[in-house]
Amino acid sequence: MDNTLLKVDNVSKRFGGVQAVGGVSLELEHGEIIGLIGANGAGKTSFFNLISGMHFPDSGTVEFDGDDITRLDTASRARCGIGRTFQVVRPFKGMTVAENVMVPLLVNDASVKTARKRAAELLEELSIGGLARKPAESLTLAQRKRVEVARALATGPKLLLLDEVLAGLNSREVIDVLPFVAKVRDRGVSILMIEHLVSAVMEVSDRILVLDHGVVISEGLPNEVVNDPKVIAAYLGKED
Repeated sequence: MDNTLLKVDNVSKRFGGVQAVGGVSLELEHGEIIGLIGANGAGKTSFFNLISGMHFPDSGTVEFDGDDITRLDTASRARCGIGRTFQVVRPFKGMTVAENVMVPLLVNDASVKTARKRAAELLEELSIGGLARKPAESLTLAQRKRVEVARALATGPKLLLLDEVLAGLNSREVIDVLPFVAKVRDRGVSILMIEHLVSAVMEVSDRILVLDHGVVISEGLPNEVVNDPKVIAAYLGKED
């Protein structure tokens, strides 16, 4: 039985004379966490945009849960089960944490009462129920990132695209957030995550994909990728 949730086949994207993504392929299974790493400008966010529908590929295809979604817009892909967070977190101002999580629930036609109950349950499941009544703009960066994930999960995704959920956090906050990522997967959500913190993404990922100038230079188990000479040269840096 095929356990593939996401299949990206040879997608490419150019912006003017710049090739942002060049023939990248990826298969992600149900319940899997794949880490996507690479230096700045490697094409990671552009690749995310092709999966989430913010851009369409110039060539190649994107299949999700057996269906071709290559030309579906972002909203349609969200309805199919693709959720996404963004590196720059922007909670709805003037609203509590619970109300922020209620918004996507209400978009899906839940009643206010049902949305409030489901938001509270979701925050408790993610061990941030204590933040429910706090104004969203009063939270620390680490707390806002957790709420961003909760808000994405409120759409009921099968796949969650995490865009640098650890960026800007100190070492203590990173240690606290890593189990949070695993908890999301334990809810039955597959994860594709962009990260610059190599040690952190190695710890939580089942597999790693490394991009350099829009192309895949390495893919495999974390311990294999981190020791790949191409990755050391292009991303981690060579020792003299």
